[in-house]
Amino acid sequence: MPRDLWLIFRRDLRLSLRNPAWLFIQILQPLLYLLLFGPLLQWMVANTPGFPPGDVWTIFTPALLVMVALFGTSFVGFGLLAEYRSGVIERLRVTPVSRVALLLGKVLNNALQAVVQAIVLIVLAVLVFGLRAPLAGILIGLVLLALMAVTMASSSYALALTLKSEDAFPATLNVVLLPLLLLSGILLPITTELAPGWLYAISRINPFSHVVDAARAAFRGDFGADALLTGSVVLVALTALAVFWGVRTFQRENA
Repeated sequence: MPRDLWLIFRRDLRLSLRNPAWLFIQILQPLLYLLLFGPLLQWMVANTPGFPPGDVWTIFTPALLVMVALFGTSFVGFGLLAEYRSGVIERLRVTPVSRVALLLGKVLNNALQAVVQAIVLIVLAVLVFGLRAPLAGILIGLVLLALMAVTMASSSYALALTLKSEDAFPATLNVVLLPLLLLSGILLPITTELAPGWLYAISRINPFSHVVDAARAAFRGDFGADALLTGSVVLVALTALAVFWGVRTFQRENA
């Protein structure tokens, strides 16, 4: 399987490199939030009780990493739908390539792109806004980002193969992604001091709120925080479930 995995990964990576403009298009949204929304939070963070510890950039930058994975990899199923319509998936059915490798090769390429975009985002935050975070915390944040990218890409491919509709696929994603974004605390932290009790309770149900809390704890160097452990455990469980869903869908489709 490692050889099959490498072949699929290399194929998709080459296709991505032929059109690198997509890398910049995908990172445009979090960059705009960093440049245009981040400065608005500076006064709020400094003068409003209830924000997590740290300055505005150690609060906002790690949350944007989650946004990179959440939106940058959720729509990769469109590419799979195009391959499905053009007969690529049908031709892959007759090859001896591992069905697990068909999924994981694509997913790892998507995760690599998300990590590259996140590094660009972090470098900009350091150089332009003076982000100060420990190297270990940044590396942990990138690992969390990579796992989340694997989670979202696997789910996107599984959903695309399940629906097989270019109309239903984006509509379903929009219904799911908007509540996930608003309830994760990416744009504004959802804490007991800032949010009504009912909203805080609902946000705790959203697994990505725990991932955001874990990334923020890592960036401020609080490696012993319960939030870091909880978010990591939740994310690993989500990744395992998403990969299992994706593999089962690929195996069923390519049986």
